[in-house]
Amino acid sequence: MGIKDVRHISTTKGDEGKSRNYSDETLPKDDLLFDTLGTVDELSALLGLTFHYARYEQIKTIQDTLQAINSLIATNPDNSERYEALRSIDAEDIDFIEEQEEKLLVAQEVDNRFYLPGSEASLPNAYFDYARAVCRRAERTLVRFINAKTRDDLAYPRKYLNRLSDLLFLLARNFKG
Repeated sequence: MGIKDVRHISTTKGDEGKSRNYSDETLPKDDLLFDTLGTVDELSALLGLTFHYARYEQIKTIQDTLQAINSLIATNPDNSERYEALRSIDAEDIDFIEEQEEKLLVAQEVDNRFYLPGSEASLPNAYFDYARAVCRRAERTLVRFINAKTRDDLAYPRKYLNRLSDLLFLLARNFKG
């Protein structure tokens, strides 16, 4: 692959410390938008890695939802045509996470105690613990973004990340792949 091939993916705006959101607005790379997008992307990448150790099929559904969340975050809702074309996050997405939690809780109760993240079970369980910690950071970053940008449209994605971190906690305790 030559230099010309690489330029097809490079806008060179990043060289100036700028990038664009999905609404095609140019913003500085240190804008809270990109921190939020990057943290959700990091969570999805970590879940992809976790999948290879745990083979928990629902990870792919979760990753699809995280991509939809990032699309919503990256798009200015004032750009109604583009925003309305995106997949929304709703109560069904929350229900999916809660159903997974219920299945795990039926299989095994969780003791009411503090757990040492990553060190009390198997490697897949440790990855779920790590993903939970990144998920909590993604949630905190999203909350800051919502508050700073007055993005009340992101209430369901915020709720999804909150519930997802609970699910990841349970998977770290209960996963038996």
